[in-house]
Amino acid sequence: MKTTAIALFATLSASAAFADGHAAAPMVMTADQSVANGIVSAEKVVAGENGWMVVHRTDADMKPGPVVAYAPLREGENLDVAAILTEDVAPGEMLMLMVHAETGGVAKGVFEYTLGAKEDGPIRIDDKLVMSVITAK
Repeated sequence: MKTTAIALFATLSASAAFADGHAAAPMVMTADQSVANGIVSAEKVVAGENGWMVVHRTDADMKPGPVVAYAPLREGENLDVAAILTEDVAPGEMLMLMVHAETGGVAKGVFEYTLGAKEDGPIRIDDKLVMSVITAK
C-alpha cells in the first residue's frame, strides 16, 4: 500500500510539473458569425498571460486595422469570450480576433492600445500574430 501511494504521488507530481512546464500555445478559435447582436465571440482563446482579445477590422490584405471591440482574458484557456462592438460592422466585413498582452501601459486592467502603440500590444509567436480572421454574417 505504501509503495502504491508513493508511486501515485510521484506520477501526480510529474504530471503537474509537465502541465506547468508545457502550457498550451496561445491561440484563437472562432468561426464566421452574425454580429447583429453587437457581439463578436471566440469559442476558445488561450493566453500565455492575462491580456485582451482584441477585434480589429481587416480586409483581404490581412493587416490589423482599427479596433472595434475588446474583452479581457485570463492567463490560460478562456472559453466563450465575448466582446461588445464599439461601432457597426456590416455583414461581409472581415474581423481579426487577436491576442494582446496587458503590458507596457500605465494602468493595469485598462485597455490602453491604439493602432501601432506598444501599450497592451499584440503578442507574437515566432514573429507571427496570434489571431484568427472571420467574416461577419
